[in-house]
Amino acid sequence: MSDTLALGVSRAGLETKMFFREKDGVIFTFSFPIILLVLFGSIFSDQFEGTGITVSQVYTAGLIGAGVMGAAFQNMGIGIAIDREDGTLKRLAGTPMPRSAYFIGRMLSVLVISLLEVAILLAVGVILYGLELPSDFSRWVTLVWVLLLGLAGAALLGIAASSVPRSAKSAAAVITMPFVVLQFISGVYIPFTQLPPWLINISSVFPLKWMCQGLRSVFLGPEGAQLELTGSYELGRVALVLGAWVIGGLLLCLTTFRWKSRRDG
Repeated sequence: MSDTLALGVSRAGLETKMFFREKDGVIFTFSFPIILLVLFGSIFSDQFEGTGITVSQVYTAGLIGAGVMGAAFQNMGIGIAIDREDGTLKRLAGTPMPRSAYFIGRMLSVLVISLLEVAILLAVGVILYGLELPSDFSRWVTLVWVLLLGLAGAALLGIAASSVPRSAKSAAAVITMPFVVLQFISGVYIPFTQLPPWLINISSVFPLKWMCQGLRSVFLGPEGAQLELTGSYELGRVALVLGAWVIGGLLLCLTTFRWKSRRDG
């Protein structure tokens, strides 16, 4: 077990280096949510009556969730689809390295990228929009478990989704499209109060809605609870759904993941 973990950590270092060598991918991953935050924060700067919370601060919390899921889901889904297409997975499967070490490396690499994403978006929110960092320990604890559960669920979903594209060329479109749609119905860009019930019900099935809700509880505090549909952050339900996605995502991976591309049979 210790050898597998050590190999996984080593693989994580390699995956992270490979990620940062792709300058275009790095710029897009980190700049896209920042650009959206600056745009939305500049356009919608009003304050919610009786809360002391600005629309910009709500967007910051939501885009942190979307940034983390994007770094995990898209990075995993597209990256693994490319590894499968170019034969990397097939070669790794034929080496003595435990197959689990590959996934450990991928997960740890995604964790590093996601933490950088969170730090950058938090800095923008604090400096430009007056977002306040949690003032008590319990909210920091909430931040940790929401991010870890959300990241794990999104990454596992990305691993499972990597088997959907028919080729590496189509991976970006196939993986990105549902994620963009999910952002619009999960309260990242459009408040739930402006969405029809059927869209809210669909978004409630997926982890992004609950990750953003948990993050709003961390950064908006008790005052922001009245902006939620139920008047509460429902943290117990957030933990339940995100935990279910970790288990469900793992089961999806075990049943759908392929080490070879379709042309290899």
